[in-house]
Amino acid sequence: MIMKKALVIGINDYPTAPLRGCENDAISMRTVLESNADGSPNFDVRLELNVPSKSELKTLIIDLFSGEADTCLLYFSGHGFLDDLGGGYIVTPDAQPNDLGISMDDILNHANKSACKNKVIILDCCHSGAFGTPTGDNKANIGDGISILTASKNNEYSLEIGGHGVFTTLLLEALKGGAADLRGHITPGSIYAFIDQALGPWDQRPVFKTNINRFTSLREVTPQIPLQTLRDIVNLFVNPTEEIILDPSFEFTNDKSVVHDYKEPYAVANNVATFKKLQQMNRVGLVVPVDEDHMYFAAMNSRSCKLTALGYHYWRLVRDKRI
Repeated sequence: MIMKKALVIGINDYPTAPLRGCENDAISMRTVLESNADGSPNFDVRLELNVPSKSELKTLIIDLFSGEADTCLLYFSGHGFLDDLGGGYIVTPDAQPNDLGISMDDILNHANKSACKNKVIILDCCHSGAFGTPTGDNKANIGDGISILTASKNNEYSLEIGGHGVFTTLLLEALKGGAADLRGHITPGSIYAFIDQALGPWDQRPVFKTNINRFTSLREVTPQIPLQTLRDIVNLFVNPTEEIILDPSFEFTNDKSVVHDYKEPYAVANNVATFKKLQQMNRVGLVVPVDEDHMYFAAMNSRSCKLTALGYHYWRLVRDKRI
Protein backbone atom coordinates (compact mmCIF):
# COMPACT_ATOMS: atom_id res chain seq x y z
CA MET A 1 0.00 0.00 0.00
CA ILE A 2 1.36 3.40 -1.01
CA MET A 3 1.15 5.91 1.86
CA LYS A 4 0.84 9.58 0.91
CA LYS A 5 0.12 12.42 3.34
CA ALA A 6 -0.25 16.15 2.82
CA LEU A 7 -0.33 19.13 5.16
CA VAL A 8 -2.29 21.94 3.51
CA ILE A 9 -2.17 25.35 5.19
CA GLY A 10 -4.00 28.56 4.31
CA ILE A 11 -3.76 31.72 6.40
CA ASN A 12 -5.88 34.81 5.76
CA ASP A 13 -6.17 36.20 9.29
CA TYR A 14 -3.03 38.28 9.74
CA PRO A 15 -3.77 41.08 12.26
CA THR A 16 -2.00 43.88 10.38
CA ALA A 17 -2.12 42.63 6.78
CA PRO A 18 -5.04 40.25 6.17
CA LEU A 19 -5.27 38.25 2.96
CA ARG A 20 -8.36 37.05 1.08
CA GLY A 21 -7.50 34.08 -1.10
CA CYS A 22 -5.35 31.79 1.04
CA GLU A 23 -8.19 29.88 2.72
CA ASN A 24 -9.80 29.33 -0.68
CA ASP A 25 -6.47 28.11 -2.04
CA ALA A 26 -6.00 25.61 0.77
CA ILE A 27 -9.56 24.28 0.66
CA SER A 28 -9.35 23.77 -3.11
CA MET A 29 -5.97 22.05 -2.76
CA ARG A 30 -7.38 19.68 -0.15
CA THR A 31 -10.25 18.77 -2.46
CA VAL A 32 -8.08 18.02 -5.49
CA LEU A 33 -5.31 16.19 -3.62
CA GLU A 34 -7.41 13.80 -1.56
CA SER A 35 -8.59 11.72 -4.53
CA ASN A 36 -7.58 10.85 -8.07
CA ALA A 37 -9.84 11.66 -11.02
CA ASP A 38 -11.50 8.23 -10.83
CA GLY A 39 -12.41 8.78 -7.17
CA SER A 40 -9.74 6.46 -5.74
CA PRO A 41 -7.97 7.75 -2.60
CA ASN A 42 -4.81 9.75 -3.12
CA PHE A 43 -3.33 11.86 -0.31
CA ASP A 44 -4.45 11.68 3.30
CA VAL A 45 -4.84 15.45 3.70
CA ARG A 46 -4.69 17.46 6.89
CA LEU A 47 -6.20 20.89 6.23
CA GLU A 48 -5.26 23.68 8.64
CA LEU A 49 -6.69 27.17 8.23
CA ASN A 50 -5.44 30.28 10.05
CA VAL A 51 -2.93 28.46 12.25
CA PRO A 52 -2.49 31.16 14.92
CA SER A 53 1.10 30.72 16.05
CA LYS A 54 4.60 29.85 14.97
CA SER A 55 4.74 27.11 17.59
CA GLU A 56 1.60 25.37 16.33
CA LEU A 57 2.61 25.61 12.69
CA LYS A 58 6.09 24.28 13.39
CA THR A 59 4.62 21.33 15.29
CA LEU A 60 2.39 20.52 12.31
CA ILE A 61 5.36 20.63 9.92
CA ILE A 62 7.50 18.41 12.15
CA ASP A 63 4.63 15.93 12.37
CA LEU A 64 4.24 15.93 8.56
CA PHE A 65 7.85 14.93 7.99
CA SER A 66 7.87 12.26 10.70
CA GLY A 67 7.37 8.58 9.87
CA GLU A 68 8.20 6.75 6.66
CA ALA A 69 5.45 7.64 4.19
CA ASP A 70 6.11 7.24 0.48
CA THR A 71 5.27 10.90 -0.16
CA CYS A 72 4.93 13.86 2.21
CA LEU A 73 3.59 17.08 0.71
CA LEU A 74 3.59 20.52 2.35
CA TYR A 75 1.44 23.25 0.80
CA PHE A 76 1.40 26.76 2.27
CA SER A 77 -0.59 29.79 1.16
CA GLY A 78 -0.06 32.97 3.16
CA HIS A 79 2.46 35.73 3.73
CA GLY A 80 6.15 35.28 2.98
CA PHE A 81 9.04 37.51 4.03
CA LEU A 82 12.67 38.02 3.00
CA ASP A 83 15.05 39.48 5.59
CA ASP A 84 18.09 41.69 4.99
CA LEU A 85 20.37 38.65 4.76
CA GLY A 86 18.26 37.03 2.07
CA GLY A 87 16.66 34.49 4.38
CA GLY A 88 13.05 33.53 3.64
CA TYR A 89 10.22 33.00 6.14
CA ILE A 90 6.65 31.81 6.04
CA VAL A 91 4.85 34.31 8.25
CA THR A 92 2.50 33.37 11.09
CA PRO A 93 -0.27 35.55 12.58
CA ASP A 94 1.67 35.98 15.86
CA ALA A 95 4.64 37.54 14.03
CA GLN A 96 6.75 39.98 16.03
CA PRO A 97 9.71 42.15 15.01
CA ASN A 98 12.73 39.87 14.46
CA ASP A 99 10.49 36.79 14.88
CA LEU A 100 8.21 36.72 11.86
CA GLY A 101 7.53 33.01 11.59
CA ILE A 102 9.29 29.85 10.48
CA SER A 103 12.42 30.15 8.39
CA MET A 104 12.47 28.35 5.07
CA ASP A 105 15.90 26.98 6.00
CA ASP A 106 14.35 25.40 9.11
CA ILE A 107 11.62 23.71 7.05
CA LEU A 108 14.25 22.43 4.61
CA ASN A 109 16.25 20.97 7.49
CA HIS A 110 13.22 19.03 8.74
CA ALA A 111 12.55 17.75 5.21
CA ASN A 112 16.19 16.72 4.80
CA LYS A 113 16.07 14.68 8.02
CA SER A 114 12.77 13.02 7.13
CA ALA A 115 12.64 9.28 6.37
CA CYS A 116 9.80 9.89 3.86
CA LYS A 117 10.88 8.73 0.41
CA ASN A 118 9.56 11.78 -1.46
CA LYS A 119 9.21 15.24 0.05
CA VAL A 120 7.32 17.89 -1.93
CA ILE A 121 7.14 21.51 -0.73
CA ILE A 122 4.79 23.92 -2.54
CA LEU A 123 4.68 27.55 -1.41
CA ASP A 124 2.32 30.26 -2.64
CA CYS A 125 3.67 33.30 -0.84
CA CYS A 126 5.81 36.33 -1.58
CA HIS A 127 9.57 35.69 -1.84
CA SER A 128 8.94 31.94 -1.82
CA GLY A 129 11.77 31.37 -4.30
CA ALA A 130 14.19 31.84 -1.40
CA PHE A 131 13.26 28.31 -0.27
CA GLY A 132 16.17 25.95 -0.90
CA THR A 133 18.74 28.75 -1.11
CA PRO A 134 20.79 28.39 2.11
CA THR A 135 21.74 31.65 3.81
CA GLY A 136 23.90 32.83 6.69
CA ASP A 137 25.27 30.01 8.80
CA ASN A 138 22.80 27.51 7.39
CA LYS A 139 24.50 25.69 4.53
CA ALA A 140 21.92 22.91 4.14
CA ASN A 141 21.56 21.68 0.59
CA ILE A 142 18.40 20.24 -0.92
CA GLY A 143 18.51 16.63 0.25
CA ASP A 144 17.65 13.44 -1.59
CA GLY A 145 14.02 13.03 -2.60
CA ILE A 146 13.04 16.69 -2.24
CA SER A 147 11.13 18.76 -4.81
CA ILE A 148 10.34 22.43 -4.28
CA LEU A 149 7.79 24.42 -6.28
CA THR A 150 7.26 28.08 -5.44
CA ALA A 151 5.00 30.83 -6.71
CA SER A 152 7.68 33.44 -7.31
CA LYS A 153 11.38 34.21 -7.22
CA ASN A 154 12.99 35.30 -3.96
CA ASN A 155 12.70 38.99 -4.88
CA GLU A 156 9.12 38.83 -6.18
CA TYR A 157 5.63 39.15 -4.75
CA SER A 158 2.90 36.57 -5.29
CA LEU A 159 -0.42 37.95 -6.49
CA GLU A 160 -4.06 37.19 -5.70
CA ILE A 161 -6.81 37.56 -8.31
CA GLY A 162 -10.47 36.62 -7.97
CA GLY A 163 -10.20 35.06 -4.52
CA HIS A 164 -7.27 32.76 -5.34
CA GLY A 165 -3.52 33.12 -5.76
CA VAL A 166 -2.45 33.37 -9.40
CA PHE A 167 0.02 30.53 -8.84
CA THR A 168 -2.46 28.25 -7.06
CA THR A 169 -5.09 28.81 -9.75
CA LEU A 170 -2.64 27.38 -12.28
CA LEU A 171 -1.51 24.70 -9.85
CA LEU A 172 -5.09 23.46 -9.47
CA GLU A 173 -5.58 23.40 -13.26
CA ALA A 174 -2.39 21.36 -13.56
CA LEU A 175 -3.49 18.87 -10.90
CA LYS A 176 -6.92 18.48 -12.50
CA GLY A 177 -5.28 17.18 -15.66
CA GLY A 178 -3.58 20.06 -17.43
CA ALA A 179 -0.14 18.68 -16.53
CA ALA A 180 -0.91 14.99 -17.08
CA ASP A 181 1.16 12.81 -19.39
CA LEU A 182 -0.42 10.31 -21.78
CA ARG A 183 -0.75 7.78 -18.95
CA GLY A 184 -2.57 10.27 -16.72
CA HIS A 185 0.30 10.86 -14.27
CA ILE A 186 0.95 14.34 -12.88
CA THR A 187 4.40 15.02 -11.41
CA PRO A 188 6.09 18.07 -9.83
CA GLY A 189 8.09 18.51 -13.03
CA SER A 190 5.05 18.46 -15.30
CA ILE A 191 3.24 20.90 -12.98
CA TYR A 192 6.15 23.32 -13.21
CA ALA A 193 6.23 23.03 -17.01
CA PHE A 194 2.48 23.77 -17.15
CA ILE A 195 2.71 26.85 -14.90
CA ASP A 196 5.92 28.07 -16.53
CA GLN A 197 4.23 28.15 -19.94
CA ALA A 198 1.21 30.02 -18.56
CA LEU A 199 3.16 32.87 -16.96
CA GLY A 200 5.02 35.31 -19.18
CA PRO A 201 8.31 37.16 -18.62
CA TRP A 202 6.54 40.15 -17.06
CA ASP A 203 4.56 38.01 -14.60
CA GLN A 204 5.67 36.52 -11.31
CA ARG A 205 7.96 33.64 -12.20
CA PRO A 206 7.55 30.20 -10.59
CA VAL A 207 10.65 28.40 -9.30
CA PHE A 208 11.36 24.67 -9.37
CA LYS A 209 14.22 23.03 -7.47
CA THR A 210 14.72 19.33 -6.99
CA ASN A 211 17.13 16.59 -5.98
CA ILE A 212 15.56 13.34 -7.09
CA ASN A 213 16.35 10.32 -9.25
CA ARG A 214 12.76 9.81 -10.38
CA PHE A 215 9.54 11.84 -10.39
CA THR A 216 6.71 10.75 -8.13
CA SER A 217 3.10 11.01 -9.29
CA LEU A 218 1.12 13.53 -7.23
CA ARG A 219 -2.22 12.69 -8.83
CA GLU A 220 -3.66 10.51 -11.57
CA VAL A 221 -6.35 11.37 -14.09
CA THR A 222 -7.95 9.44 -16.94
CA PRO A 223 -5.22 8.61 -19.49
CA GLN A 224 -5.44 10.47 -22.79
CA ILE A 225 -5.30 7.08 -24.51
CA PRO A 226 -6.33 3.69 -23.02
CA LEU A 227 -3.24 2.00 -21.58
CA GLN A 228 -3.93 -1.24 -23.46
CA THR A 229 -4.07 0.69 -26.71
CA LEU A 230 -0.79 2.39 -25.80
CA ARG A 231 0.81 -0.98 -25.07
CA ASP A 232 -0.32 -2.23 -28.49
CA ILE A 233 2.05 0.26 -30.11
CA VAL A 234 4.80 -2.41 -30.21
CA ASN A 235 2.43 -4.88 -31.85
CA LEU A 236 1.32 -2.43 -34.51
CA PHE A 237 4.84 -1.18 -35.18
CA VAL A 238 7.15 -4.18 -34.80
CA ASN A 239 9.96 -1.94 -35.96
CA PRO A 240 9.68 1.70 -34.85
CA THR A 241 10.94 3.03 -38.18
CA GLU A 242 8.47 1.12 -40.34
CA GLU A 243 5.34 2.55 -41.92
CA ILE A 244 1.96 0.84 -41.79
CA ILE A 245 0.48 0.67 -45.27
CA LEU A 246 -3.18 1.66 -45.20
CA ASP A 247 -6.02 1.20 -47.68
CA PRO A 248 -9.80 1.82 -47.70
CA SER A 249 -10.44 -1.46 -45.85
CA PHE A 250 -9.17 0.25 -42.68
CA GLU A 251 -11.95 2.90 -42.71
CA PHE A 252 -15.14 1.64 -41.03
CA THR A 253 -17.40 4.01 -42.98
CA ASN A 254 -16.20 2.48 -46.26
CA ASP A 255 -18.97 -0.07 -46.10
CA LYS A 256 -21.87 -0.81 -48.44
CA SER A 257 -24.30 -0.41 -45.54
CA VAL A 258 -23.24 3.24 -45.17
CA VAL A 259 -24.88 5.59 -47.66
CA HIS A 260 -22.03 7.48 -49.30
CA ASP A 261 -19.29 6.84 -51.83
CA TYR A 262 -17.17 3.80 -50.99
CA LYS A 263 -14.42 1.90 -52.73
CA GLU A 264 -12.73 -1.47 -52.68
CA PRO A 265 -11.36 -3.11 -50.63
CA TYR A 266 -14.35 -2.60 -48.32
CA ALA A 267 -14.09 -2.33 -44.54
CA VAL A 268 -12.53 -5.39 -42.87
CA ALA A 269 -13.16 -5.86 -39.14
CA ASN A 270 -9.55 -6.52 -38.15
CA ASN A 271 -8.25 -3.59 -40.16
CA VAL A 272 -10.98 -1.33 -38.77
CA ALA A 273 -9.98 -2.29 -35.19
CA THR A 274 -6.32 -1.58 -35.99
CA PHE A 275 -7.18 1.75 -37.59
CA LYS A 276 -9.18 2.91 -34.57
CA LYS A 277 -6.11 2.34 -32.40
CA LEU A 278 -3.94 4.21 -34.88
CA GLN A 279 -6.43 7.08 -34.89
CA GLN A 280 -6.34 7.25 -31.10
CA MET A 281 -2.55 7.38 -31.27
CA ASN A 282 -2.77 10.08 -33.92
CA ARG A 283 -4.97 12.25 -31.69
CA VAL A 284 -2.31 12.31 -28.94
CA GLY A 285 0.64 12.86 -31.25
CA LEU A 286 2.10 9.34 -31.39
CA VAL A 287 1.31 8.60 -35.05
CA VAL A 288 1.02 10.78 -38.16
CA PRO A 289 -0.24 10.02 -41.68
CA VAL A 290 2.30 10.09 -44.49
CA ASP A 291 1.64 12.49 -47.39
CA GLU A 292 -1.88 13.26 -46.13
CA ASP A 293 -3.27 15.72 -43.59
CA HIS A 294 -5.71 13.28 -41.97
CA MET A 295 -5.72 9.58 -41.14
CA TYR A 296 -9.04 9.16 -42.98
CA PHE A 297 -7.54 10.26 -46.28
CA ALA A 298 -4.40 8.19 -45.65
CA ALA A 299 -6.64 5.12 -45.54
CA MET A 300 -8.96 6.06 -48.39
CA ASN A 301 -6.04 7.00 -50.65
CA SER A 302 -3.96 3.94 -49.68
CA ARG A 303 -1.16 5.92 -48.05
CA SER A 304 0.60 4.98 -44.80
CA CYS A 305 1.25 6.21 -41.27
CA LYS A 306 4.32 6.26 -39.04
CA LEU A 307 5.46 6.94 -35.48
CA THR A 308 6.41 10.46 -34.39
CA ALA A 309 9.40 11.12 -32.14
CA LEU A 310 6.98 11.02 -29.20
CA GLY A 311 5.55 7.79 -30.55
CA TYR A 312 9.02 6.26 -30.68
CA HIS A 313 9.59 7.34 -27.07
CA TYR A 314 6.47 5.50 -25.90
CA TRP A 315 7.23 2.55 -28.21
CA ARG A 316 10.55 2.19 -26.40
CA LEU A 317 8.88 2.47 -22.98
CA VAL A 318 6.44 -0.30 -23.86
CA ARG A 319 9.15 -2.50 -25.37
CA ASP A 320 11.24 -2.12 -22.21
CA LYS A 321 8.19 -2.88 -20.05
CA ARG A 322 8.18 0.56 -18.43
CA ILE A 323 4.43 0.85 -19.13
